[in-house]
Amino acid sequence: MANIHVLDRHTAELIAAGEVVERPSSVVKELIENSIDAGASSVCVEIENGGVSLIKVSDNGSGILREDVPTAFMRHATSKLHGSDDLDSIGTLGFRGEALASVCAVARVELLTRTAGEMAGTRYLIEGGEEILIEDAACPQGTTIIVRDLFYNVPARMKFLKKDVTEANSVAAVVDCIALSHPEVSFRLLRDGREELLTPGDGKLQSCIYTVFGRDFSAGMLPVDYSLHGIRVHGFVCKPSSGRANRTMQHFFVNRRYVKTRTAMAALEQAFKGLMMTGRFPSCVLHIELPFETVDVNVHPAKIEVRFINERPVFDAVYHAVKSALQTDKVAVPMKIPAAKEPEAPVQTRLNLGTAPTARAAAAGLAERNIPEPPAKPSFRQAQGQTDSFKPAAVSGALLRDRGEIPYNRPVNIPDIFCDTDETEDRPKERETTGAIGQAAPKPDEAAETQAPQITYIGEAFSTYIIVQTQDSLFLIDKHAAHERILYEELISSGYNDAQMLLEPVSVPLSREEYAALLPELETLNKAGFEAEDFGGSVLVRALPMMLDSEDAASLIQEIAGGFASGRREITADKLDWIYHSSACRAAVKAGDISKPAELMAIAQRVLQNRDIRTCPHGRPVCFELTRHEIEKQFGRTK
Repeated sequence: MANIHVLDRHTAELIAAGEVVERPSSVVKELIENSIDAGASSVCVEIENGGVSLIKVSDNGSGILREDVPTAFMRHATSKLHGSDDLDSIGTLGFRGEALASVCAVARVELLTRTAGEMAGTRYLIEGGEEILIEDAACPQGTTIIVRDLFYNVPARMKFLKKDVTEANSVAAVVDCIALSHPEVSFRLLRDGREELLTPGDGKLQSCIYTVFGRDFSAGMLPVDYSLHGIRVHGFVCKPSSGRANRTMQHFFVNRRYVKTRTAMAALEQAFKGLMMTGRFPSCVLHIELPFETVDVNVHPAKIEVRFINERPVFDAVYHAVKSALQTDKVAVPMKIPAAKEPEAPVQTRLNLGTAPTARAAAAGLAERNIPEPPAKPSFRQAQGQTDSFKPAAVSGALLRDRGEIPYNRPVNIPDIFCDTDETEDRPKERETTGAIGQAAPKPDEAAETQAPQITYIGEAFSTYIIVQTQDSLFLIDKHAAHERILYEELISSGYNDAQMLLEPVSVPLSREEYAALLPELETLNKAGFEAEDFGGSVLVRALPMMLDSEDAASLIQEIAGGFASGRREITADKLDWIYHSSACRAAVKAGDISKPAELMAIAQRVLQNRDIRTCPHGRPVCFELTRHEIEKQFGRTK
């Protein structure tokens, strides 16, 4: 008996359908593309239970002739190609003739269609690839395809589908992308009877972006229109200040087809290099138009990837298009400007602020407070060896405000305002003042009882590293890593009790993937000191941890949502802890920020008092110790 045999038609159809129809969104994509190829100016998509129970796509396109209806559901039947030569210059979205055959092989399908020249329409039923009925029907010009009970005859495929809400979000993401690729077509999406999307179809890409992503996202975009080497790039890119934590908001279209292209992505990010923080990614909606014969779209089953004959011109066109848009907006590349020897006015720096009045009054005079230098005060180098002896004294936060200066190059005994002692239990519950890193400041009479080890503030290197001296050691402290660790510990201990209500709730726009990932974790987010709720495709934030500013709300929530969407193991293992990490990192003083000696002294004091603060939440070291013996050994003073 022969071992090799030909599969029966039904089995072959199911195997072939598996390459085209992976989930409900695959069906929606194929049907919408057919509608656009038919010249439709209006497309309505309706789904129920994530598209598993029902998918209905209606359009006002050219329709299908009655005699062509049965043929349309046969494999490799298409009106878009006539020979192999046509594959070299494909201008339509569909061309293989596999979509309808694949869909009807795994679902119950009903078709209603009529062309402009027909008096009556056609109703056609097909289930599992078997024709059930064809008859006359009353219907408007265009085509309506109804798909019911997807994968009803392939139970194994049902096991791999996700929750209804996840599948519905995937469908919505497909509709969003196709709507952005064809702004001249009006798209309507109904999800379980509720309208979720309605684009104007006025041909304006910005109108479509506004409808799909919202007002805030649309307002922060820069127009792009540039031609190079016969390639036109047009659309919109974000401003450098609007970077995101991931690439989910990067949308590229090649000849009006949504694709994922590393070439365009690399060119986009190269154009933003030096203008955007490391770890942040630009958003865009960019259309790339080039001759059909220079791009091959027949390289992926879902046609989501393309291959360029020559990638370099595409890279150059995208790069120069984005660069030109950024320069037009007068976005200058950051330049390092030497600081003046003596500042004309005191610099005000925030270590830990919120928007609530209690947070604005925070830091016990250490944070967000003007500490002017005396006019006649010599520079640090001039002061070495010339200072008078200074008697150590206990300096409280309140006294710092009154003195007007900090003798930061002399030994100072600073009270242990960060230690958790039993004395704090007798204080009033209201937060009268807070330390530079969020802890309650002691009262003057308590300061004398909580003396800290004597340290001398030496200075700050590269606007990043605090340099302090104790009796026998020199310490270099990473101010961002240290402050981040301190805030992280505070978040763990305080949680929601240290939240602040916002005067105006902040609506945070998210991509479909981010929204789907964050929605099940809103309770976790609220445990971390936020107050957030579902807002129909976006998230409404009403409260933040006290240490955060309202300006950080949108970008931080987007970063958290992007982390959840990425599915990285270190995030999914402990999501609450990761939210604490992200919040502390966002609120901490940044490397390169201009900080005041009092603020840096407070951080150094906390680090040297608490031996547990030796790494930041990400594992980077906080403090480096160089002993006097090691220094003298380098200079040959000792062996």
